[in-house]
Amino acid sequence: MAGKRPVPKLASIDELLLLSEQSSEPSDPSVQSRGIQSIPINKIRMYKNHPFRLYEDERLTDMADSIQANGVLVPVIVRNIDVDENGCEFEMLAGHNRMNAAQMAGLDHLPCIVKDYLSDEEALMYVVETNVLQRSFSDMLPSEKAKVLSLRYSDMFSQGKRSDIIAELKKLENPQSDEEDSTCALIGHKLKSRDIVAAEYGLSRNSVARLLRIDHLIIELKRRVDDAEIGIYPAVDLSYLSETEQRLVDGILFDQGYKVDMKKSKLLRDYSGRLTHEQVERILSGEATRKPRSKTPAPFKLKHKVYAKYFSPQSKASEIEETIDKALEMYFTHQRQQQQSKKTEEDDHAYEV
Repeated sequence: MAGKRPVPKLASIDELLLLSEQSSEPSDPSVQSRGIQSIPINKIRMYKNHPFRLYEDERLTDMADSIQANGVLVPVIVRNIDVDENGCEFEMLAGHNRMNAAQMAGLDHLPCIVKDYLSDEEALMYVVETNVLQRSFSDMLPSEKAKVLSLRYSDMFSQGKRSDIIAELKKLENPQSDEEDSTCALIGHKLKSRDIVAAEYGLSRNSVARLLRIDHLIIELKRRVDDAEIGIYPAVDLSYLSETEQRLVDGILFDQGYKVDMKKSKLLRDYSGRLTHEQVERILSGEATRKPRSKTPAPFKLKHKVYAKYFSPQSKASEIEETIDKALEMYFTHQRQQQQSKKTEEDDHAYEV
């Protein structure tokens, strides 16, 4: 068909990698790639505070089996870092699951595309966009959605740089992909408004607002939200607590196994900035919201068959109440006198002994 580019036929993984390099030249000259390198896995550290759940159990085992049979077909993306305390010289950006599976399969090296001079924000873009391309946004956990939206909504976000990264990742996964494919429904927009972000992901403006708050939680509380231990609405309230207060809440939840509902989370938020361990304990245990017992006796109605034995049908209610009041006073006075008399006898007995 006229205008249709010929589909290249690749004979080897080397050609795939070469094509990826050629088709993904960064638009920013300060960001450079050193091509494909074979790097020892023990020189690569995980991305710090990785915002996505990694493969576990059967899913990870299946990937390890595939790598053992076929090798790592798509290179991972890393960035160079200052050597850390563990001797790592690179940080993983795209390929955490491949690295874990490769280690399970017994590999000690990985094919890597090394990115030089990446800022922390650009590194995070690689981490996030890799996961967005590989998975449906709707299938993500709440904390994962929160991180994606937080990046889209942030002031540092560059749509142009995002487009370059997406194009590079797509070409790396599939060298035959059409370079003219749109990277998102709103390509070209600077995503600075909540409405634009909401439209891109099919969410309401309020849903975006709530998810953006989830990204302010500490990792431990995000995990509880992902595991449905804490609902989205209570989590939003908790996101307004300081990091120290959030850790206090998480510690007590861990120790006592309390549940967090809207009433408790709202009260915690109301005390934000002045929460103590005792206050958090009282709120989470439910003691702070439990209605105090009334000191006034509960209303009591005397049955007709009881007072009918002592009063005639012609007796007025006021007369009955007055008589009952006097009778009760005499009864309890007699009871106190008996108790006092008994105590006196016991004291005298004790003295004689």
